[in-house]
Amino acid sequence: MAKEPLKVLTESMFYVLLSLLRQERCGTEIVRFVDNATAGRVPLGPGTLYTILAKFQEEELIRETAVEGRKRTYAITDRGRALFRQELSRLKLCVADGDREEERT
Repeated sequence: MAKEPLKVLTESMFYVLLSLLRQERCGTEIVRFVDNATAGRVPLGPGTLYTILAKFQEEELIRETAVEGRKRTYAITDRGRALFRQELSRLKLCVADGDREEERT
């Protein structure tokens, strides 16, 4: 049975792709970006990060661009950008639905 491609991202996955939108980054740079962007709200430990990176590489959402010893650098692919935009649109609709319902109360 073929594996189903990712359609919805977890919060951690969303922020990993967000971290790669403007520039390539290594794992520690991704963690720093996510920590800064979320003011520490989204913790990204090594186990979570490297599980996400492996899944994203498997799905061809990111690609490895450099390896220097243990340091690996990643870039987002066109497929990754498309999934990010799709998820961003989905989240905006969720927020609009929540705002609309809250206004009714």
